[in-house]
Amino acid sequence: MFWDQLTSVQLAELDKQTPVLLNIAAIEQHGAHLPVATDRMIGEYFSGLLNKEIGDKVLILPVVAVGCSDHHMGFCGTLTLSHTTFSAVVKEIIQSVLNHGFYNIILLNSHGGNQGIMQVIIEQLGFSNPNAHILGASWWNVAKEELLKITETGPGGTGHACEFETSLMKVIAPHLVQESLIKPGANVPAFPSVEGDLLSGPKISFYRTMKELTPNGVYGDPTKSSAEKGIRIGECVTAALKQLVSDIYKLNGRKYIKS
Repeated sequence: MFWDQLTSVQLAELDKQTPVLLNIAAIEQHGAHLPVATDRMIGEYFSGLLNKEIGDKVLILPVVAVGCSDHHMGFCGTLTLSHTTFSAVVKEIIQSVLNHGFYNIILLNSHGGNQGIMQVIIEQLGFSNPNAHILGASWWNVAKEELLKITETGPGGTGHACEFETSLMKVIAPHLVQESLIKPGANVPAFPSVEGDLLSGPKISFYRTMKELTPNGVYGDPTKSSAEKGIRIGECVTAALKQLVSDIYKLNGRKYIKS
């Protein structure tokens, strides 16, 4: 079910146990071959697949399209919010949901730059709403074991505008993929303990802008992308999200009580 496609009366009548999902995304450069809306479109794709599978058991909010993308601002087209603004927007949306009596909340993240502030948001909302369940998941982490069976590019291959994101966009919006411009990323190594990608995070955090990571804006190898992989990725992530929703329904030892 999509929150903004229901009436106020319909929302009021829903079981407040129903998990409410908010996709947090980004509008930013994705190399020469993918549109700046890639992260938003991928998040909405997973939300749409989940709705098709279990639409009566999950309530999907409108996406927060612009995220924290300061590190991409060296490339034209990127939009960004500060951590403070982004956090305020997300928390106030979720607080609205909690005020209507819903108490199972999922943040579905589709942008790497949102991960740190997402964790802060979860901790702050969890502390201030002790009877609610606040969960957060980046799509590449929620199904990591299955995704590792799909990738062919190895360490550093699934980072940004990469094998996975390009494969997904070949399914979601193939007309927006500039096939003739697909080239491997220009990954710039620093030292081993700070290297990583979507499936193998670094041991140590180290801030670098995207231009420092890769001058062409691609981190990984999109030349190994395919629509077939995109379909498989969608299936894996949707299955993991279905399991997450099922698990949340088992957590109802704590009921949300409005203060």
